[in-house]
Amino acid sequence: MATGRQRPSGKWEFIVKRKAVLAKPLTFTFDSEAEGKRYCGNLEAQLDAGIKPVEIAGEINRKYTLAHAIREYQSVVAVPPSDQRILAALQIEYLQVPLATIDYQWVEAQITVRKRERKLAPGTIRHHIGALSRCIDWCVRQGKSGIAVNPARLLRKGYAKYTAKDEAVAGVRRIDQSRERRVMRNEEEAIKKILTKHPQGRDLSLMFTLAIETAMRMREMFSLTAEQIDLKRRTIFLDKTKNGDNRQVPLSTVAGAALKDANLKTGQLFPWWNGRADHLDKTTFTLSRAWASVFEEAGCPDLRFHDLRHEATSRLYERTEMGDIEISKITGHKDLRMLSRYANLRGSNLAVKLW
Repeated sequence: MATGRQRPSGKWEFIVKRKAVLAKPLTFTFDSEAEGKRYCGNLEAQLDAGIKPVEIAGEINRKYTLAHAIREYQSVVAVPPSDQRILAALQIEYLQVPLATIDYQWVEAQITVRKRERKLAPGTIRHHIGALSRCIDWCVRQGKSGIAVNPARLLRKGYAKYTAKDEAVAGVRRIDQSRERRVMRNEEEAIKKILTKHPQGRDLSLMFTLAIETAMRMREMFSLTAEQIDLKRRTIFLDKTKNGDNRQVPLSTVAGAALKDANLKTGQLFPWWNGRADHLDKTTFTLSRAWASVFEEAGCPDLRFHDLRHEATSRLYERTEMGDIEISKITGHKDLRMLSRYANLRGSNLAVKLW
């Protein structure tokens, strides 16, 4: 709140401070106290709403950039790995963007760039803006941005979808499309056969089995330690998930047998990751290339490792009578709407419930 005092001359002097928005405190002089309170109260309300009046544009704090905010946010908040990768790239992109200048028009401009220049998929755009928005939310709560509302939260529903103009400028048509790639029986057999001859076949075979039996993500698997696996209780205890939550993954008899054959002792279950956080992305990249090579040799070059998670989830619906909530506890899907596309796998089950 602005502070005011009456000068010996009889006029009133008011000082307005907003550290995150203003480069330095602003001083104003008025003929009366009422006039000063009215003006400064209106100015502060605009600043808190993210509005920068033209008359003080030159006083905006341009030293505290969005890159500074992202670094500070990551240092004090347990940011999920998926957001960390995005924020690392955004930090470089926004080195010169003052946090105080961010408004709704700026956010929309970032979306337009991602559509028309970078031609990103709608899902990727949502990941970028989502990670950025969560960072700005933290800035607002900490009073660092000088705004009362996160402008990214004002975006319309479906903001990531390409309009006709977006498609015309970008020269491409990008739509939301969930991958429905299943693993055919002959493909599964071909992959297993390839792995028996692979130099790292033992470890890759174990990962393949866990993937299609548990629906775990690649990173959740290669970061496993023996201490997280309880064969007697047929459970894997995850504490390094994509969403940042802990999760217990039950083991099928097939997965349990594969782990038992692995002769668990202590330390990392797989040999690829050295346990360092800054090595996670490199390990993911290396393994993704290795699996791409295996799939190509097996005659299914369009298969991706993440498709194994879709296959595993599909099998949970086909082979069990568990409900969405039970299955989500296994797969780690936080939004049950993500599982709605598997409902068609139980069409016959629904039919028997009709009259």
